Amino acid sequence: MSSPAPFVEFRNVYLSYDGQQTFAVEDISLAIAPGEFVAIVGPSGCGKSTFMKLATGLKPPSRGEVDVEGERVTRTLKIVGMAFQAPTLLPWRTTLDNVLLPLEIVEPYRSTFKRDREAYAARARSLLKTVGLEGYEDKYPWQLSGGMQQRAAICRALVHQPKMLMLDEPFGALDAFTREELWCVLRDLHAEQRFTVILVTHDLREAVFLADTVYVMSKRPGRILARREIDIPRPRDLEVTYADHFTDLVHEMRERIGMIRKAA
Repeated sequence: MSSPAPFVEFRNVYLSYDGQQTFAVEDISLAIAPGEFVAIVGPSGCGKSTFMKLATGLKPPSRGEVDVEGERVTRTLKIVGMAFQAPTLLPWRTTLDNVLLPLEIVEPYRSTFKRDREAYAARARSLLKTVGLEGYEDKYPWQLSGGMQQRAAICRALVHQPKMLMLDEPFGALDAFTREELWCVLRDLHAEQRFTVILVTHDLREAVFLADTVYVMSKRPGRILARREIDIPRPRDLEVTYADHFTDLVHEMRERIGMIRKAA
């Protein structure tokens, strides 16, 4: 049985920012399957966020090719949802209205938003219920905890039903308990909807718990130094994070990154 065509494919990709002689990332080649959950780890400044810009069309490569869904990426993609370390909720909008924002500004939803607002609001409410925010639809960001705000930000990233979710350190500012709660929220959303995920993180436990595949990047200019499939069966419960095999995988990732730093 043949493997499915890659959903995201990088072929010998390099990127240098305007006016710079050196590359931010160089010679990146990888393939991500439809519905795959990928985590990218590495030292600070290694190009993890640059990788996300390339995958979403926010930056064109200086060399090489990036394909998504079998088509060359030449402009910003509309099939992507994004969430960052800061929730960036608009303070004058309620939780529900913050979640609805992409549907107001992204086609094809924008042109039908007024007409179909109730249907879209029902979709947003369903997402909020899934992440434990039922009853908070009319609250403003300042009335929510940091973890609640991040849950709302994830809902906002998913409300337009994107095929790919890009996450840039989305739980980095949260306490450990809240972070693990949101790991499980994301795990369940991915299991239900099977969108493709690219997660950039410094948290190796997070990468091993959530991902199907972990890529380790080098110091700048960023290159892919290692690819590790995470052979822990799904569904994964938090109890697995105390298992020897899980700990071994985290240590393996840490050793690889430690070697990178020593080579700096």
